Amino acid sequence: MAVVTALAMLVVWFPLNAILRQQSALNSTAAQIAAVKAQDHSLSAQAKAVSSKAQAILMAREQYQLVSPGQSLIQVLPGSGGYVSANAGDPGLQPLAAPVSNARMTEQTPPVVAPHSTNGFLARFLRTLEFWH
Repeated sequence: MAVVTALAMLVVWFPLNAILRQQSALNSTAAQIAAVKAQDHSLSAQAKAVSSKAQAILMAREQYQLVSPGQSLIQVLPGSGGYVSANAGDPGLQPLAAPVSNARMTEQTPPVVAPHSTNGFLARFLRTLEFWH
């Protein structure tokens, strides 16, 4: 009886184990398919929202600061008050640093330029090329 029970368990367990593993894989794949379908639906809704010309122009103005031909873009920067804008992370909107805050700038001395006695073409040309030194 023990041998028959062992054989029955062996015959039932191996196929049952394979079926359970396959069902788990199917469930995982079905969840991935559902996530991709949800993403596809979201992207389709976004594409439909931008398909009209008015929406495309609005998006170009808001996200890319583009204007129509003949128009000019004017950005109003916030004052020095405690107002924090939505674009606080944009380095172009940050205030300029004071020159005295940069230690390297305060340590540098301007180069001494010797007065030039000649005003000929060759002298002026050589003075123009002095930045190569």
